[in-house]
Amino acid sequence: MTHPKNIKLTLEYDGSDFAGWQRQKRQRTVQGEIEKAIGRLTGEKVSVIAAGRTDSGAHALGQVANFKTACKLPADKIRLALNTLLPKDILVKNVREINSNFNSRKDARAKLYRYRILLGASALQRGYLWQYRFPVSLKLLKRASTYLMGRKDFSSFCVAKSRKESNICKIGRATWKRAGSILDFEIEGDRFLHAMVRILAGTLLEVGRGRISPQKFKEILEAKDRRKAGRTAPAKGLYLVEVKF
Repeated sequence: MTHPKNIKLTLEYDGSDFAGWQRQKRQRTVQGEIEKAIGRLTGEKVSVIAAGRTDSGAHALGQVANFKTACKLPADKIRLALNTLLPKDILVKNVREINSNFNSRKDARAKLYRYRILLGASALQRGYLWQYRFPVSLKLLKRASTYLMGRKDFSSFCVAKSRKESNICKIGRATWKRAGSILDFEIEGDRFLHAMVRILAGTLLEVGRGRISPQKFKEILEAKDRRKAGRTAPAKGLYLVEVKF
């Protein structure tokens, strides 16, 4: 009997027209489209596991997923075939056969997210970043972000109804960079709560505007209360950049 192969995919997608990663009835999702394409290629009904379930409207540059298959095609042929079958807003960047125990979600050690902000307006880029029309101080953003480092309880920065048993995440990097009118917030951590990066971005920009002090931001984090934090930044500015194993 042939044992099924475990196939690891690295994916890029434009989340604009998807109701997020996770398969849903009567909704167009990234998982749904990939499983449909694999089904057409292999004749199998597969379940694709992702490292992170991106929100409706959020994008990915380096999502990682895996599935089991009896398909005999080599990895590169699977990549070419899937890219022919998939809609143009999903790209399979890399395919490789991996050990049978590998699980994209359970084995992910860290994820790197980027949140993109345009300080101004753009007709062309409006679907890929948050157009923010207020001046912000990079110095204040950087100072407040130092409070995110290490193991912290991020209850203040997650959707209240989806709180987990533990809201503790370990953040290894939280940086801000500005190039012209584009502002990038990058954050790397061992895990992230639902909408956490977007709530952090929305609240930190209030610090950047001078409406909340860095010290007040620290108090919001320590309060473990979503009502104390700022607005949730729109999903269109969020990118899953890389998953580390």
